[in-house]
Amino acid sequence: MKTLIKILSIFIFAFCLFSCNEDLVEQAQTGTLKGKVVKRGSNVPLSNVKIFTNPTTQTVFSGTDGSFEIAAMPVGNYSVKAELSGYITSFQSVNIQNQNQVVTAVFEMDDDTSLNSPPATPQLLSPIDNAVNQPLSVELTWSATDPDTADVLKYSLAIKNNLDTNVIQVNDLTANHYTLSNLKFGVSYFWQVSVSDGIHQPVLSSISKFTTNTVPANRYHYAQKQNGNFVIISSDDQGNNFQFTNSSYNSWRPRKNNNAGLIAFLRTEGGSTHIYTANPDGSNPFKVTTVAVAGFNNYEMDFAWSTNGKELIYSNFNKLYRINKDGSGLSLVYTTPDGSMISECDWSYDGSKIALKTNDYNGYNTKVYVIDMTGTVLKTVLSGSPGASGGLNFSVDGQLLLFTRDVSGYLDGSGNYRQLDSHIFIYNLVTDVISDISAESEKVMGTNDLDPRFSPNNAQIIFMNTSNDNISQRNVMVIDLNSSMTDLTRTALFSNGEMPDYE
Repeated sequence: MKTLIKILSIFIFAFCLFSCNEDLVEQAQTGTLKGKVVKRGSNVPLSNVKIFTNPTTQTVFSGTDGSFEIAAMPVGNYSVKAELSGYITSFQSVNIQNQNQVVTAVFEMDDDTSLNSPPATPQLLSPIDNAVNQPLSVELTWSATDPDTADVLKYSLAIKNNLDTNVIQVNDLTANHYTLSNLKFGVSYFWQVSVSDGIHQPVLSSISKFTTNTVPANRYHYAQKQNGNFVIISSDDQGNNFQFTNSSYNSWRPRKNNNAGLIAFLRTEGGSTHIYTANPDGSNPFKVTTVAVAGFNNYEMDFAWSTNGKELIYSNFNKLYRINKDGSGLSLVYTTPDGSMISECDWSYDGSKIALKTNDYNGYNTKVYVIDMTGTVLKTVLSGSPGASGGLNFSVDGQLLLFTRDVSGYLDGSGNYRQLDSHIFIYNLVTDVISDISAESEKVMGTNDLDPRFSPNNAQIIFMNTSNDNISQRNVMVIDLNSSMTDLTRTALFSNGEMPDYE
């Protein structure tokens, strides 16, 4: 019996011992939780996020790359919590079932907008609301504040006008100002700014209005070289100007006609030169010609309006054409009998005669003469003189004719059509007297006087003067005339300009 009791006791002890070892094995089973914390939407890693579990194991913080790890987690079910100031606390359930199991989790955390305030309503500063007489380039400025100084503000700008349905939209501005250029004369513009901190919905400003200047009655127009292209500048006698043509086009030789209410000019199109017209503010450019303006050098070509503003005359090699301002009614007026090219023409105020300058394919062997509307030669002004000539323009009464001539007689064989000593002359068609206006106004030695035009009252001549090196700046000047055409004075009018027009 004692032996039986002893055996039974040993059996019970062994069973209990085995049970305790099994419990110890179960308690020793652990796994690992690995994960990453990012900002929802952008997946930008978030660092220093507090990660802890329930039931409690370890508390860890995410690294700079957003990653974290909790090792030696006993098997079981956990609720894992991610906390970071400024973000909504995030929870995930994790189940570790086996020894050495690795569980991964990704926390996408949202901004806690409840802790962030939206920006204040932007205040539009300038131009002030209902401002008038604004220039064609306006600096728009505004202010905006945000209670959360760490927020980065971005602005959007919307501009409408009372002329058409076009809307200018400018987004992602970081500065609180914007230059609005290439505006139109006499147009009202309406502008509004929105501000965003990247957290809340954008906040809109009120709508403000400003109106640009009306179209100025500028009497001066000239060409100016910009980035390889000619542009046309419109100016008054105080030097207040605006760019009449877009710099993306090559436009030159402006000719204003008050009766037509238009300014005509030459423009390159597809390798050819054509006459265009536009309103005095530069709007509504219209191609007049279908047969191109052409000659030995397109920049030496000139054309003319009829006084009533209904027609224009221009040349294509040895032919002179007449065309209506709307592009209709093209007709041949004159063909040179010797095949020489017509480079310049001018139409008298009364419409009875036309002055022509012809030349060979190099621009030389020039001839200046006057014909009537049937093509009959009325007067030969210049013939047989060596060198370059040009610059034709009738006086209002038709009795005087302007022209230029390089008195040096230089013939440029390089193809640059360089002139060394170009003078302005006035030819009296009644008396055949020629006056050297450049000499009488003391033209500076080594310079050229070119592109002359009478003022509307014939009291002045506007022209371009430049060094004969062919590369120096070109400037627009005026010479005041008198009855004797002697002891004349010249004055600088505009710098960096050529091919002037005065109407």
